[in-house]
Amino acid sequence: MSSKVESFQDLIVWQKAHKLTQDTFNAKFTKGGKLLGELTKERILDIPSNIAIGFKKRNKKAKVHFYREALVALEEVNYLFILAKDLDCLKDAAAYSDELENINGHIRRLIRSNMNK
Repeated sequence: MSSKVESFQDLIVWQKAHKLTQDTFNAKFTKGGKLLGELTKERILDIPSNIAIGFKKRNKKAKVHFYREALVALEEVNYLFILAKDLDCLKDAAAYSDELENINGHIRRLIRSNMNK
């Protein structure tokens, strides 16, 4: 198997963000947390989406812009998971925040690697 990155789907950071998005869509928010769950599911889509868009851009500045947009979405989703935890709307909400922190590091490295090209 080739380790060459030919598609956004080959990026480990996209794979992690995609998996977290799937997990979030499968998460069981409490009845009282339904709106919070909908907001979280809507916003989490922006993380892997912006990574995919950034990957396709040829211009380094445009790439970095979309990777930074993924970080903005990530921070918003992180807050929504913190709120879900504090309101007891989602079991194991803290585990989602841990994975977001992992993805955050990957996106930051992706930005640095594109800025150094």
